[in-house]
Amino acid sequence: MRLALMQINTTVGDVTGNLRRLLTGLEEARDQGAHLVLFPEMSLSGYPPEDLLFRPSFLKAVEEAENTVVQATRGLAAVFGYPYDAGGVLYNAASLAADGRRVHRIFKHHLPNYDVFDEMRYFSPGQDTAIFTWGRWTLGVSICEDIWYPDGPYLAQSRSGANLLINISASPFSRGKGRRREEMMTTRADDAAAYLAYVNLVGAQDELVFDGFSAVFGPDGRVLARADGFREDRLVVDLDDTPGRHRRWIDPRWRLRGVPEEISVKTLAIPLPEPDSSLAPVTATPVTPFMDDVEALYHALVTGVRDYIEKNRFGDVVIGLSGGIDSAVTAVIATDALGAGRVHGVFMPSAITSDESYRDAKELAERLGIEWRVIPIAPVMDAFMTQLAPHFAGRAPDLTEENLQARIRGTLLMALSNKMGWLVLTTGNKSEMATGYSTLYGDMAGGFAVLKDVLKTDVFRLARWMNRESVRIPENVLIKPPTAELRPGQKDEDSLPPYAILDQILMGYIENDWSVESLIHAGLDPDAVHLTVQLVNRNEYKRRQAPVGIKVTPRAFGRDRRMPITGRF
Repeated sequence: MRLALMQINTTVGDVTGNLRRLLTGLEEARDQGAHLVLFPEMSLSGYPPEDLLFRPSFLKAVEEAENTVVQATRGLAAVFGYPYDAGGVLYNAASLAADGRRVHRIFKHHLPNYDVFDEMRYFSPGQDTAIFTWGRWTLGVSICEDIWYPDGPYLAQSRSGANLLINISASPFSRGKGRRREEMMTTRADDAAAYLAYVNLVGAQDELVFDGFSAVFGPDGRVLARADGFREDRLVVDLDDTPGRHRRWIDPRWRLRGVPEEISVKTLAIPLPEPDSSLAPVTATPVTPFMDDVEALYHALVTGVRDYIEKNRFGDVVIGLSGGIDSAVTAVIATDALGAGRVHGVFMPSAITSDESYRDAKELAERLGIEWRVIPIAPVMDAFMTQLAPHFAGRAPDLTEENLQARIRGTLLMALSNKMGWLVLTTGNKSEMATGYSTLYGDMAGGFAVLKDVLKTDVFRLARWMNRESVRIPENVLIKPPTAELRPGQKDEDSLPPYAILDQILMGYIENDWSVESLIHAGLDPDAVHLTVQLVNRNEYKRRQAPVGIKVTPRAFGRDRRMPITGRF
């Protein structure tokens, strides 16, 4: 059988555009001589469609598009995903269509309702499943989460004789997830002694990034082919199944806790001749090692910026360049996502800004080839202080004056945004967002937070990776101590624990929900733990007002971590 996996980048709500991608994919697969074409989960609607699912007009448009795809499957079979309204009961569904007819609809069983997922808000779970006979092939189809459960529908399908398992997915990226996901798929294929074809969505939707890496696994769990990550790709693979060659009985129940889910299995025939095995074989592409975590993080951020800007029809972007590491990494990501001609850097020195910061920011802009302009804030700051002097009389300078500088810069960037039509990219990282080391309506002012889910230590790792072949970020930026430069001689570590320690605490407290006692027991400095936890808890109100940003860790701020603003635990 010749299998075509169409790893596509869809847009939520763009039913017409998504339909066009599916129809184009069918034609490309037909030109390649494919027998079976696979598209990702929710490929007609985009994922996640959220409360668009409450709109009858949206569901009607999806229904019409689904019928169009079914009719376009002449001479081949296809599996694709969409939301299906069964008389007021909504399912996360897939259709298997063949030769212009719908053979069957498959419904997702396990509806994720954690982290960024809210599928139980919208969908009802499926209760049964099916296998599809096609010559020597018996197919089983599942949707995303269903393959993660060792007792899910795939198990009932394999026990009923499926020798090709298909999983269509919209699995978002987070640190290390791609490798873990592939290891899980390897186990599923090996347990079932069947081929497993996994097709994943690619591209970004708001804060989510879908990394792709669609793959085909052999009955022994070996990766036979893998699509590229973070871009649309077409994976065409020839599968061979001599009767009985791969079938063996391995009872996967040894992996289970409790009794496997009992699922009834229908058997249906695909109304097409047996796949022709006389085609000239396609050239197999060697499977390369999985990309490392820093490279994957870079591609996720570039994809997140590019798709947020393009899908929302923004034009150029503007970034406040400080001469520091965060604005430098943000500028590189924006340049790689959009091109240097669409990125504008603004340096806004105060009376205490160092010449070193000016040189570093200017060198960065020159190396990247982005527009560079300087707008001093000292005259504006002087005007503010003149107006406020009678009201501040008798009070010593404090954070107020520091925050004023940040807010002046935020106002200037927003003015450029309004006048020029540029979207402001904020530059704050996750370590700062976690501890409140940021200023509302100042450095938090903007439309998209590129590094919102990137810890400071990972920002430095990214910068070094970006400089691996040539110097894009000035070397001085990588070695000088981080500073907000809002008062003379200021360093971040004046207010925060060292980032190497701080980030360990944040990972434990935010991503793993460790208690203070657990963090201290793990060997982390008690004073640093108490301070960090206090800062995280105190600054939820700030994070609630932050712009949307790209999710790259297992638990990001926002939909991942929904903490009360008012609370004392």
